[in-house]
Amino acid sequence: MTEVSFYVLGSHSQQERLDFACRLIEKIYRSGQNCYVLTDSQEQAASIDKLLWTFRAGSFVPHQIYNGIVPELKQTILIGGNDIPESRQNVIVNLSDNVPAVTEHTERILEILDNSETCKQAGRQRYRHYQQLGLAIATHKM
Repeated sequence: MTEVSFYVLGSHSQQERLDFACRLIEKIYRSGQNCYVLTDSQEQAASIDKLLWTFRAGSFVPHQIYNGIVPELKQTILIGGNDIPESRQNVIVNLSDNVPAVTEHTERILEILDNSETCKQAGRQRYRHYQQLGLAIATHKM
């Protein structure tokens, strides 16, 4: 069964949300899992792509923006829109306002919310959607 984890940050800062996402993505990579980072736009994808190179000195997380071609290195983190390749559906880090498609390959969906009302409201809608799907949901206040 797919598990959904909501990480609710105490800050309203979009930058802190992205920094937290980078730390979480690094942890996923180090655990040996595949991951896809779902974004709303090319600009957001480019922003997280750049930040993954610079968020922490000494960190290395192989990643790229998904352009329809799955890289040969299986652990390369992919960043992009809703067209998630099957091989990267295990763990989805959702930075978008959309609900990712849940398939038999989806093990975990990680939602990162800042404390702004707009972000929390979109998160509540996704939470309700996940509930209707009967998914296991956990909330972590950070």
